[in-house]
Amino acid sequence: MLFTIAAVAVMGATLFGSTYTQTQITGQSLDMSQMDVDVMDKIRNMGGLQLVMPEAFAETDCGVLENSGRKVVEFNLTGESVELPIMGGKTYNAMTFSGTVPGPTLRVTQGDVVKMTLVIPDDEVTGHGNDMHASQMSAGNFESVNPGETSQYCYIAESAGIFKYHCSGVKLIGMDQHVLSGMYGIAIVDPANGYKKLMVEKTSGSGELDRKFYDADALEFQLQYNQLYLTPEGNYDAGAMFQHHNTATVVNGMQFGYVPNMAHNLLVNGDVNKNIFVAQPWNGLEHKQYQSQLLFVENDQHVRLFVENQGNEPVFFHIVGEILDRVVQGNRVQSAATETWLLGGSQGMIVDLVFDEPGAYAAVNHDYAAIYTGAATVFVAGDPFGLNPVLVEKGVIPAPVASYAYALGNPSDAVPPMGMNSIAHPALNIHGLYTDEVASEMQASGDYVALWEVIPVVAEILTS
Repeated sequence: MLFTIAAVAVMGATLFGSTYTQTQITGQSLDMSQMDVDVMDKIRNMGGLQLVMPEAFAETDCGVLENSGRKVVEFNLTGESVELPIMGGKTYNAMTFSGTVPGPTLRVTQGDVVKMTLVIPDDEVTGHGNDMHASQMSAGNFESVNPGETSQYCYIAESAGIFKYHCSGVKLIGMDQHVLSGMYGIAIVDPANGYKKLMVEKTSGSGELDRKFYDADALEFQLQYNQLYLTPEGNYDAGAMFQHHNTATVVNGMQFGYVPNMAHNLLVNGDVNKNIFVAQPWNGLEHKQYQSQLLFVENDQHVRLFVENQGNEPVFFHIVGEILDRVVQGNRVQSAATETWLLGGSQGMIVDLVFDEPGAYAAVNHDYAAIYTGAATVFVAGDPFGLNPVLVEKGVIPAPVASYAYALGNPSDAVPPMGMNSIAHPALNIHGLYTDEVASEMQASGDYVALWEVIPVVAEILTS
C-alpha cells in the first residue's frame, strides 16, 4: 500500500485537536479541534489509504463464528479522547480505549472466539479503529469507525501468547498519534493445555546442579512499554516522533508509576518526606489513582510477567538483582536463565521467574535513556524491611505476611485478568492512568482498595 503525497498533505486535519507538524513536507503546523467531514471524505476517496480486498478476503462473519460451538468472549471498547496527567503537574491530550492507558486487557483461551465491538461516541473528535494482533483475518476488518458509529468483528484466537492491539487511526492516517497517545493494549491467549511447570536450576553446596520445579500456577503481572512525544502544551509532536526524540518513557502509561510513595517512606524510614528511591514523582495521596505503587511478591513464588513493547524504541528487559528464569514467545521457550531479553516494536514475551531472596528489585528497560525517563518498575519480594513485627504490633495486620500485598494490595493496572494457571492476588489497589470516572467505578465496585482513603488511617495508627 502506498501513501500518496496528497494523502500525507491532509494527515494533520484528521488528528485530535492538537498541533501536528508535517516534517516530511513543509514543516507546517495544522491545528484542528473537531473532525472535518470534508477532509474525511477526501481520505476515503484517495488511493493508497483504504484497503480494498477481493471477495476471498471478505470480513469475518460473526454469526457463523458465534454459532460454531466455540466459547465466545465479548470485548467491548470505546474510543475516547481525554486529558490525563504526566509528570510535573501537567496534562497531555490522550487518546484512550475506554478511558484508560493502556486499554483494558483481553484474556481468552486458545481456540476461543473473540467478538470485538468498538463504539465511537457522537462527541468524539475523530474516528478510531482497532487492529488486534492476535487475529488472523483480513485487515479490512480494522477499518476506522466514525464518531457516532459502532463496528464489530469476530475472530478465533488460534495462537497462544501475548499480543498487542492498537488503534489503526483513520484509514491508517494518524495511526502513530493515536497509538503513541495511548490507544493500545494487550490480548493474552492462554494455551489450550495450560502453562508449563517452571524449572529453576541452582547449585548445591557441593557444586552439583540442583533443579527445583514450580507448579504452573503463578502470580501474574503485565508491563507495557511505550514513549510519549509531546509539545510543551501536551499535544502530540510528530516531528519529535520522526526523529525518535521522545519526551518520556512510560510503563503502563506512566513514568515511574511503580516506585515508592510517601506511605512507603513512612513505613520504611519513619518519615513521609524521606524518599526511598531516586525518583518519586507521584508521592502524595492527592494523586489518588495516579500515586505510584510498588509490586509485591512472595519469596520462592512462581511469578509470571506478560511484557509487551507498544512503542517505537527497543525494550531491553532486565530485572536488577534477578535472572529471567524462562522466556516464552509464541508458546515456545526461547531462553532459560538469561539476564536481559530484547523486544522490538510490537513484540511481546512471557517471563517466568522466582525471587529467591527478600529485597527490592527494579525491572528496567536497560537503555539508560529509558531508565532515567521513566522505565523503572520496583518489585518488593518478601519482608526485606522487617515490617511484619511493627505491623502486627500496631494491629495493621493480624499476623506476619509473606508479602506486603496482604496489607497494601498490588496496583490494579499491573495485574491482568485471571486466566488459566493464575494465582489470585491478596488484594488490588486502584492504580493506573485512568480517568476519574473509571477510578470511581472501580471504587464503587468494592473489588479494589482506594489507598488514598486507607493510608491516612494506617499512618495515624503507626504514629500513635
